[in-house]
Amino acid sequence: MARRLRIRHITRVAYAQAAVSSHNEVRMTPLTLPGQTTLDARVAISPTATTWSYWDYWGTQVTGFDLMDPHADLTITASSLVETHPPGELPAAPPWAEIAEETARSRLSEFASPTPRTTMPAELVEKARQVAAGLDPHETVVAVSSMVADRVSYLPGTSTVNTSAAEAWEQGAGVCQEIAHVTLALLRGVGLPARYVSGYLHPERDAELHRPVAGQSHAWVEYWAGDWCGYDPTNRTRADESHVVVGRGRDYDDVTPHKGVYRGVAGGPPEVTVEFTRVG
Repeated sequence: MARRLRIRHITRVAYAQAAVSSHNEVRMTPLTLPGQTTLDARVAISPTATTWSYWDYWGTQVTGFDLMDPHADLTITASSLVETHPPGELPAAPPWAEIAEETARSRLSEFASPTPRTTMPAELVEKARQVAAGLDPHETVVAVSSMVADRVSYLPGTSTVNTSAAEAWEQGAGVCQEIAHVTLALLRGVGLPARYVSGYLHPERDAELHRPVAGQSHAWVEYWAGDWCGYDPTNRTRADESHVVVGRGRDYDDVTPHKGVYRGVAGGPPEVTVEFTRVG
C-alpha cells in the first residue's frame, strides 16, 4: 500500500577554526517518479545563505550555495514529504543479445563500464558470469547480489567514503555504499547495465504513524532489463515503498549528498542524522 513519509536529513560540519568561505552542493531532494511523488521539499542552511537549484547531468536535483563570510560551523537541513507506492510487476526479461544491442546504441552504455570505484579483479567477474550462467537478467541480479551479500557483510565502521568495491570484497565487510558498488561491478561484468541509487530506506516496514524513527541514508542499485528495475543487495530484496530515491549515477561520486570546498583548517567528519516519520 502507498505510504507518506516525512524525512529530515541534517548534516552538521564543525571546523577546527572558522572557515573563511565555503562553496557547497547538496543532493538531498527526493525525485518524483512513477512510483514516488515528492509532495514537499526544502533545504535550509545555517548560517543563512542564498540557495539555487538545478538538475545535473544524471537527473538529480542539486541545491547550491556559497558562504562568503567566516563561519565556525555549517548545518544543512533537508526536509521532505514523499508518497511512495509498491513496485509493479517486473517487466518480461529481454534476451541477453537484445540488452547488449540496446546498451551499445544508447546512453545505457554509460552504466555498462567500470569506474574507479566499481572495478573488480577479472577472476571475480568471471565467477559472477559462472553464477549467472543460464539465468535470465532478473534471476541474474538475485544470484549475483546473493554472491555479494554472502561475501561482504554489512558492518558499519569497517569502511570509509573512499573504499572501493575491490577493497570491500577483500576485507569482506562494508556498508550499503560498498555493497552497491560491488554489485554494480559484477552486474556490469556479466553484461547488465546498472546504476547506483542514493536515497533513503525507512528502517521499519510496519512503522507506527506519526512516530519519529532514526534512520540513515541508503544505497542500492537499478539494472536495465527492458526497463529500469530496483534491487537492494544489502537487504536482498526489490526496492519497494520503503525506499525513497534521491539520485542515480554511475557510482557514489555522481550522487554525493553533500560536497564542497572551503578555505580554512581541516576539521573532523560531518555529523549526519536522518529521521523518518510515517504520516500515511
